[in-house]
Amino acid sequence: MTIRVIIVDDQAMVRAGFAALLAAQSDIDVVGEAADGRQGVELGRRERPDVVLMDVRMPEMDGLAAARELLDPGAPEEDVAHRPKVLMLTTFDVDDYVYDALRAGASGFLLKDAPPADLISAVRVVAAGDALLAPRVTRRLIADFAQARPAPRRHRSRRLKGLTPRETEVLELIARGLSNQEIAGHLVLAEQTVKTHIGRVLAKLDLRDRAQAVIFAYESGLVTPGDH
Repeated sequence: MTIRVIIVDDQAMVRAGFAALLAAQSDIDVVGEAADGRQGVELGRRERPDVVLMDVRMPEMDGLAAARELLDPGAPEEDVAHRPKVLMLTTFDVDDYVYDALRAGASGFLLKDAPPADLISAVRVVAAGDALLAPRVTRRLIADFAQARPAPRRHRSRRLKGLTPRETEVLELIARGLSNQEIAGHLVLAEQTVKTHIGRVLAKLDLRDRAQAVIFAYESGLVTPGDH
């Protein structure tokens, strides 16, 4: 299947570069571009893309507000059925926009200066329903934001009790940035078994993907900033 993508960024050169790179892939179709968040929301609702590449900082409406609108859980049923995956585009000098975007349901984020192959891979990863978590960068950012804005943990800690010891262990390793293959090696399990555990963790905790699982692990106190 062809992956339909729109690019939302206020820099024309960035949009053009990303569009040319992605359009050259046989399985990716760039169906539109927008220069600000408001245009991005309108374009997203009109074109119903599979993936939205969304810049964090833009005029009119920033990427966080635009992502929230596109991923609004209270949207009409027909919009929910066509809810896209949102991949935030950012730089190293990020602020809590990224953390809030992940909490709003974005599937992850990509650094703007990432190699071209990483951009192509990122689009395919989130289109397939996985969260894009560049382990070292994402783990550090989420840890920093969780520490800076601690959430009430009592309710989330109670929800952890619904997990089996093995599921809790898997959640902790996800939060530490390990891939499925690495978790399988660490726990001496088959990779398919790890995928099954992850699916159960997400279902029990009512989480959308790995990004939300990482945030939950920090906010519940299962993992704390600075842990290794």
